[in-house]
Amino acid sequence: MILKFKRCLDIEGVIQAPPSKSYTHRAIILASLAEGESLLFNPLISEDTLATLSACSTLGAKITNFSDYIEVEGVGGKVSPNFEPLIAGVEREPIIDLANSGTSLRLLTSVAALGNNKVIFTGDESLKTRPMANLLNALSDLGVKTESDNGKAPITVYPGFTGGNTSISGDVSSQFISSILISAPLTEKGVDLEVLPEFVSKPYVDMTIDLMNKFSVNVESCENIKHDSCSKDYKSCTVSNFKVEPQTYKGCEYTVEGDYSSCSYLLAACCIFGGEITILNLFKDSKQGDRIILDILSKMGADITCDDSSVTIKSDGNLNAIDTIDLSDAPDLLITVAVLASLAKGRTKIIGIGHTRFKETDRISTTCEELRKCGCELEEFEDYIIINGQTMDRNKEIILSSHKDHRLAMGLILLNLKGYNVSIEDGDVFNVSFPNFIELMKEIGINLKLEYEV
Repeated sequence: MILKFKRCLDIEGVIQAPPSKSYTHRAIILASLAEGESLLFNPLISEDTLATLSACSTLGAKITNFSDYIEVEGVGGKVSPNFEPLIAGVEREPIIDLANSGTSLRLLTSVAALGNNKVIFTGDESLKTRPMANLLNALSDLGVKTESDNGKAPITVYPGFTGGNTSISGDVSSQFISSILISAPLTEKGVDLEVLPEFVSKPYVDMTIDLMNKFSVNVESCENIKHDSCSKDYKSCTVSNFKVEPQTYKGCEYTVEGDYSSCSYLLAACCIFGGEITILNLFKDSKQGDRIILDILSKMGADITCDDSSVTIKSDGNLNAIDTIDLSDAPDLLITVAVLASLAKGRTKIIGIGHTRFKETDRISTTCEELRKCGCELEEFEDYIIINGQTMDRNKEIILSSHKDHRLAMGLILLNLKGYNVSIEDGDVFNVSFPNFIELMKEIGINLKLEYEV
């Protein structure tokens, strides 16, 4: 389907933030591994999180989805994959299809190794391109046997997660680290994990540890300088160490906070067009790395006010470029920030984004490709982009591609708020992470529509 812009007269209103996708994934998994019952309130129900929910049910948890909350009876650390035959007498292959959810694949690969039967994880064509070798190699040191197609899905995971010592590079995906940490307390030996430089998206690991604590599991962590790995960049010498002793997750009640990643589109829309909105359930002390969007928008000219659980943004619609923006800890903001930079007065360099080449798409490449279609002057490098703002052509209608990446669809449609005429092919892909995207945009005054492709 094609996502189109209809109109926007004013941007104003008070809205509830969509729930955090990252916290929802993790909460479902931890509740599924816990002893006893958990109640998860305000979960995000989207294509990605439903993939995790379905997989956890297959791995043995008893889950009831009531939409506004999820009830989970955990397995008490005893993962027992259930592949009952769909037809009596016909053996069913132990396959779990995760569709497009890379988060599900990365976090659940370690979890499956805690079970008593092999599990095969697969998904759509995009999922089968995601590199997993770093995680699989680290798990091998911990007693886990896996088979894969050149380090990518389909991945077969065998039982045998005993624990011990391992190390992993932190420059591809923080979800690899989160994956090992989540499963570590349920191993026989526990896990000592060393994360080698450089460590990207660390706030997502902080988020994982925060949630593990809420389910009664403690993680010890520290950082030290490893001089034999020093380079010219002092930061690259810092090695992170995590120690997780054998422990038991305990069921609990947990309310999912709002998602700064999804709210970036709403906040950016106000900054681009001008207006004032307040978004509730966004926490000042959130561990989400994407909270940096508030600092970025403030530097671009917006007036940002935060209290403990909400954010208010005011803007006159005039955007100033920022010389350098580092998204090392907030890769999901790349497309939002690139669109903002393309509309701002001046030149912006976006750095720390090399790991975004391993998302739903190669997001550096696809973002640059689509902005170039609009006439944007930019330079693409391996791990950064330089964008010259206000260089695009308003005089023609342009059909852009989402490349079936939800963040491209939601980010690129914002170009219309500065008078550009763009529509997005495969625009309905926002359902992956933000199913009520159109409805919330309408609540603040932006009317979008989906049309079937002819």
